[in-house]
Amino acid sequence: MNLNPSIQINLFEHKEIFNQLCKLSKKDTFPNKILLSGEKGIGKSTLAYHLINFVLSENEEYPYDYQNKKINSENKSFKLIQNKSNPNFYLIDVKEDKKNIDINQIRELIINLNKSSFNKKKRFVLIDNIELLNLNSINALLKILEEPNENINFILINNNKRVLPTLKSRCLNFKVFLTKDQSIRIVNQLLNNEINTIINNNLFDYYITPGKLFKLVRLSEEYDLDLVNFDLNTTLKTIIKDKIFKKDKSIIEIIYSFIELYFRKNISSQNISLIKSYHYFLKKINNTKIYNLDEETLFMEFEDKILNG
Repeated sequence: MNLNPSIQINLFEHKEIFNQLCKLSKKDTFPNKILLSGEKGIGKSTLAYHLINFVLSENEEYPYDYQNKKINSENKSFKLIQNKSNPNFYLIDVKEDKKNIDINQIRELIINLNKSSFNKKKRFVLIDNIELLNLNSINALLKILEEPNENINFILINNNKRVLPTLKSRCLNFKVFLTKDQSIRIVNQLLNNEINTIINNNLFDYYITPGKLFKLVRLSEEYDLDLVNFDLNTTLKTIIKDKIFKKDKSIIEIIYSFIELYFRKNISSQNISLIKSYHYFLKKINNTKIYNLDEETLFMEFEDKILNG
């Protein structure tokens, strides 16, 4: 299943924030700078696309179905966004071959925003993964956020990373979150099946997101892993031993989550040694992320010292 947020026609959760912003739009007081923050994979971008379609489709054929929180796939604005040709929508995200959103992307955005509009509709700029803006990009973005052109609205997506106060202070901020039960309910609806028949419930933690659950489903299918009957230890050992993380970089964050889950499940106040190991590996994970270190060394050490220790 394709989880691209731009094609998700159903909004299963986050309805309180959605309703609040839709009411502002109806009053013509829609905020022109919004920051949505929360864990990656919980549907922040999907929420943004639904808000954008609600506004843009208002006077079009097949407008947004507000009662059912659903985009009509026949709607013109929706189709134009899929074709990357909607003059009222601009997407900024990190490119596949890059690690950061660079200054040229922001410069191109500024040029586009300074062009005359083809219609009188609002124009939306969706910037995903804003934590990946480099310093030059942030400085350029701050200038257009300070005094945006008329009828231009920015929606910024942050994945629970630190945001510069100068950027955050210019936006109306919303903290977006899901409970474990909500995440499971979303995935069950998308799969039209019970996730517990595919993945062992012991592999879910409180912070599990629909995005992570789908990565686990894909992992089980692609590498023929029996994740229904695998417990946490077996899953970690298999992924590390078979070096699946080298074949699929997208599961590295899942392994980090599994490592932390392992400690939370097994740690106790009496086990001083495991507590020390917990803090040791948390620090190693953090350093690996910050300094782009070799994940394999970390995973092999965890397997040797903890899983086989």
